[in-house]
Formats: sequence, structure tokens, C-alpha cells
Amino acid sequence: MSLKTDRIASSLVKEISYILAMEVKNKDIKFVTITEVKLTTDLSFAKVYYTVLNENTKDETEKALKSASGFIRKKLADRIKIRHIPELDFIYDESIEYGSKIESIITEINEEKE
Repeated sequence: MSLKTDRIASSLVKEISYILAMEVKNKDIKFVTITEVKLTTDLSFAKVYYTVLNENTKDETEKALKSASGFIRKKLADRIKIRHIPELDFIYDESIEYGSKIESIITEINEEKE
């Protein structure tokens, strides 16, 4: 990505996190952490990666985020000064889960060596 898209993506992470924590009234969205935003080069679409505190509520959270995306885009339009706010596509970030799985495998291997 270019410097401009990196800067905008960073602003989107910050602002979406704030909007979810402070302004969205849906209780299913309260414990969501935005981990990354990836923008297309023309800034028309954004993949918003997120994690949840309780993995059992992953499906409900995804539905709630998709239904709140219009509200979030409206709030972003007030805060971020770009011509067109990108369409938001919320995707569950499995990298943290994958990292903890790898860590447990490494721990298990080290325990077997001892």
C-alpha cells in the first residue's frame, strides 16, 4: 500500500474502534477489537479485521457489525476528511487464534524435549 492508504487505514482503525466502543448501542459489538484495515487502491472498499473477547459470540458479532456498517460509515464521514468513505467488509481475524495454536505446539515440543 502507499503511504496515503496506510495513513487512511490507520485512521480507520482508530475511528472505527472508537465508534464501536462509544457510540454503537448494540451490546453484541461492545467487546470487539479492530486489528487491521486493508484498503483497495481506489479507497472504495475496506476489509476490517476484528477479534472478539468471547469467541462463542463470533457469529452474532459478525451479524451485528454488518448491520451497523451503515451507521459506522456515516460516523466516519463526519470524522475522516476523504471524498468517499469506503464500503466496510467486516472479517473475523483468525491470526491471533492461529498464533496461540502455534505457541501451544511449540510449548508442547519443548516440554517433550525436557
